[in-house]
Amino acid sequence: MCDMITNNIQIRKAKDSDFNNIMEIEKEAFGSEEEANLVSQLLEDKSAEPVISLLAFKNREAVGHILFTKATIDGNTTSPLIYILAPMAVKPKHQRQGIGGMLINEGLNLLKGIGAEMVFVLGHESYYPKYGFKQDAGSMGFTATYPIPKEHANGWMVYTLTSGSTDGFRGRVVCADALNKSEYWSE
Repeated sequence: MCDMITNNIQIRKAKDSDFNNIMEIEKEAFGSEEEANLVSQLLEDKSAEPVISLLAFKNREAVGHILFTKATIDGNTTSPLIYILAPMAVKPKHQRQGIGGMLINEGLNLLKGIGAEMVFVLGHESYYPKYGFKQDAGSMGFTATYPIPKEHANGWMVYTLTSGSTDGFRGRVVCADALNKSEYWSE
């Protein structure tokens, strides 16, 4: 059971009873229903399982959420256990306090513990490298589910959880069905 507490921030696995908190965080952080709807769909998507869904609490208020969903390498029957981080959300008044980084680090630790080998993200190219993500996963042989425009190539990133785990594995990363829509693949 993950239960990390630092500076009055508690990170724990989300439970079914946390659904409304998760939806509230996603709506506030992104200012729309789109990401909340995506998260709701991903949490019910069998192709995304097993999911890692974590919540951050500050003084018992749910303030952040991160979701990792299972992915595969297209056409590779011996594909390593890989995940996609999407989305991550922190309520605006709690941003820039390290909560996102705590969610990322705890998620990566949990994924390593279950034997995952790689995590992919399409995100801000100046943010995720602070946590060990390598930019331009496409140039390393891992193409995104949908083409990434050249000007955003550095936003398609990979984090390797074990040494040498990308050796011999290249190809198109196939995400969960709910995330497999072109509108989710532009930065």
